[in-house]
Order: sequence, then C-alpha cells, then structure tokens
Amino acid sequence: MHFRCLLAGVLCLPVVVLAGCTVAAQDTSPPQVAVPPEAGGPPSQTDSPPSDASPPGIPDASTAKSWLAELTVAPEGSMDGYDREKFPHWSEGAENCDTREAVLKRDGENVQTGSDCYPTSGTWNSPYDGGSWTKPSDVDIDHVVPLAAAWRSGAAQWTQQQREAFANDLESPQLIAVTDNINQEKGDQTPDQWMPSKTDYHCTYASMWVASKHKYKLTITDAEKGALNTALGTC
Repeated sequence: MHFRCLLAGVLCLPVVVLAGCTVAAQDTSPPQVAVPPEAGGPPSQTDSPPSDASPPGIPDASTAKSWLAELTVAPEGSMDGYDREKFPHWSEGAENCDTREAVLKRDGENVQTGSDCYPTSGTWNSPYDGGSWTKPSDVDIDHVVPLAAAWRSGAAQWTQQQREAFANDLESPQLIAVTDNINQEKGDQTPDQWMPSKTDYHCTYASMWVASKHKYKLTITDAEKGALNTALGTC
C-alpha cells in the first residue's frame, strides 16, 4: 500500500490522512485525452469545411425554390454568334486586382499577394470535389452559370456591357474558385448534364445556379428545372 501511495505522489497524500490510505478502492487510471492526428496524416473531414470557397448571396433553400418557380421555362437557344470574348472577363477592379485575383483572395485561406495582387501563397479548397490546392495555377474561377449557357438562355440579346457585368459579378454567387480540371470537365453544361461530384454540395450548387439565373432573368429548360428541383430537395 505504501508503494501505491508513492506512485500516486502528492495526489494520494490527502487520502492517506483522511481515509486511512484506502486509495486501492479508487480508479487511478489516467483520464482519456484527445490525441491530435500525426503530422502529415489525413485531415479530419467535415461536410462543409469552413475554409471552402463561399461566394456571397447564396439564397437559402426556401428562397431558391421560390425563385426557381419564377424562372421562365423555354427551349435552349442556339450557339450562333457566340464568342467568349463577347463576355469581357477578369476586368480590373479595386486594389489593382482583376476579377480572377479578387476571387482567389476571397475564396482562399491565408492568401498572400504581391504588389500586382497575384497570390504568392495560400490554400484553396474546392467545394465541388473536395480538392485542396496551394498553387493558384491549380485553381480555376468557375462561372457557375457558364458564359455559353447564359448565351443560350438569354444573354445573346444583351449588350456587351451587360455581358461584362455578368462575367465579373462579385456580388452574387456566380463566381467561385474550384479545381481547374473539374471546371474544365464541367464546361458549359447545365445541371441536368453535370453536377459536382460532392453530392452534399448539390443543394448549394443548385441554389447558386438559381440565384444567378433569377438575377439576370435567364431562362431554363424543362430538364434543367427538374435537375434543380431534385438538387434542392436534398437541402
């Protein structure tokens, strides 16, 4: 018994005095302590990491459903006359940053930039596929509603100035930093043709798509509306 008290050290002394060294009846096992993962091990995963890209103005599911119901359903228009240059993009903005650089700063984590506003370091977590990148060259800025899809749903009738505003909109959920090859895989496809591989992001993606189409009064097809309804049903 004297040996057990020595092991317990000073914590055992009050027990010896007050309880006649009845420490053997107590549980002296060490408390459970949370152990952090080993350095270099896989990070813990959550459904919505706080560092994920998050554009402004994403409506809640109820609002997105309401806006979806207000969109005009019409057949998709033609690509006749389309040219990406008819949507002037990456326009120069505040603080010597063009639109792409502004989104990289907004959607990244711990982003440092040079005097030209181009990122020199940072981390970008792509919500479409869960990819994480430390080089801005591995990241594309996705137009949630692609420029060509906008052309086919009403933007062909816009002025050049209106198309430039759409292509550089930092106030709506129309631009987001994502893995480059995922953006290239998406191309100009609509939600009935392509959705992010992360199924838990479908609700957010559909909400962003609806918000952009609603703001710019663009039409949707029957198939597109069906896919958006399905995605919003997961919210």
